[in-house]
Amino acid sequence: MGEGVIRVYGTAWCGDCKRTKRFLGENRVPFEYVDIDEDERGARLVEETNHGNRSVPTLVFPDGSVLVEPSNADLAEKLGLQTRPSRARYDLVTVGGGPAALTAAIYAAREGMAALVVERSALGGQAGLTERIDNFPGFPDGVSGGEFADRLAEQCRRHGVELLSASRVSAIGSEGCTRWVALSGGNKVEAGAILLAPGGSYRRLGVPGERDFAGAGVHYCATCDGPFYKGRDVLVVGGGNSAVEEALFLAKFVRQVTVVTRGPRLRATKVAQERALGNPRIQFRFETTVAEFHGHRRMASVLLRNTRTGDTEEASPAGVFVLIGQEPNTGWLKGQVALDERGFIVTDGSLQTSLGGVFAAGDARAGSTKQLVVAAGEGAMAALAIRHYLSEGA
Repeated sequence: MGEGVIRVYGTAWCGDCKRTKRFLGENRVPFEYVDIDEDERGARLVEETNHGNRSVPTLVFPDGSVLVEPSNADLAEKLGLQTRPSRARYDLVTVGGGPAALTAAIYAAREGMAALVVERSALGGQAGLTERIDNFPGFPDGVSGGEFADRLAEQCRRHGVELLSASRVSAIGSEGCTRWVALSGGNKVEAGAILLAPGGSYRRLGVPGERDFAGAGVHYCATCDGPFYKGRDVLVVGGGNSAVEEALFLAKFVRQVTVVTRGPRLRATKVAQERALGNPRIQFRFETTVAEFHGHRRMASVLLRNTRTGDTEEASPAGVFVLIGQEPNTGWLKGQVALDERGFIVTDGSLQTSLGGVFAAGDARAGSTKQLVVAAGEGAMAALAIRHYLSEGA
């Protein structure tokens, strides 16, 4: 194994192991994973470390320190990420740390406002997990999602924005002219205004076996889990931009990528389609869906169904990446602000929600276009609307 990286010891059936790998992957932290059910040396190390117990995940850091069954907050603290607010009140608190929230925070901080960004996972949101961004103005040669996210975060820090990672907002509210945000760690901060930009979560297929093998052969982030399949065959489910871009990323190191999509053609942009269709490591199966996942403790095969004929067949990829879009992370907001029938946040023309002083921007807002440049633009719009709101003494 390589030196200088974190080693994660776990098992395919361990839910906390899956969460830990995802957290590290989303934060772009290099690590090596050892399945102790398949590695005797790794199993012995875990037992020796935990006084005879096979406690997983067990993480061994380059400095020799160890964390056993850590929470995301524990991991964030170990990695030097801020997880707790430093003050009791801010002019602006953003819920979410994607491009919309970070752009709004930059605009607010440049106006002299005290801004706090609260992100439950990694700063940069879904943009940070994108293999390559080719359509954002100012990057003629494109830019990796990780670099783009890092640049946004660094720009925030330069302007004095406070950034919290691995911190979840559990509730928001209003008392008189003051808004408040309750954090999962027990902290509660006041805010002159709140920007809701919680983004979305990966949509699932909802077929038999999917939940059983999530993280054990079935994945939702190629950037996070793709490197575990070097030199092997994988399946990508989806035909939009996310699926095609992730297929291109996987094709850099896997042997073969098979993209299955229910429609007769891809829905990705023309540029992305041309790159994928011209890649010899990527093949396509149209009018095809996944009907079931099979296996024991780990996904072993996939039942594919032709949507036109109804015929089925079994495929045995090493891993499957489900990339069929997102759902808004707004379940916790029910009863607090108005949501539409699909759970997206309803706003007026100034991006204000049904709760005064609370605004929304980005992918979780009703009517959003789910485009990076638009999310950043909405963040700027929201910041200007918030500045006006606060200047009016609301």
